[in-house]
Amino acid sequence: LTPPAEAHVRELLDFVGDWDRATPLVIHCFAGISRSTAAAFIATCALAPKANEMTLAGALRRASPSATPNARLVALADTLLERNGRMVDAVRSIGRGADAFEGTPFTLSVAPRDPRAGPERA
Repeated sequence: LTPPAEAHVRELLDFVGDWDRATPLVIHCFAGISRSTAAAFIATCALAPKANEMTLAGALRRASPSATPNARLVALADTLLERNGRMVDAVRSIGRGADAFEGTPFTLSVAPRDPRAGPERA
């Protein structure tokens, strides 16, 4: 029942920035509909800074028909990642997901990190 806050998004960005991508990253929340799908989208955007947000949101929708990313988390991340509203617009473009009591696990692919690179920071 804690409202999404900037500190939550910063913690997520720090965490995925340190992730070595050697093993899968699992993101989940109570229902798997809103906060976890927002976190998956945010992580994907952070790890692919040059990727098109609409393309990433489309991949999210194809992977999870029930995904309804938390708009507040996405808006906070959009600001922190300096995406100038593109993340917000992309999530808005995919609309509300299919009605569901809980989400079904899904996968979003992220390119492997170059092992010669230092930690990524968003």
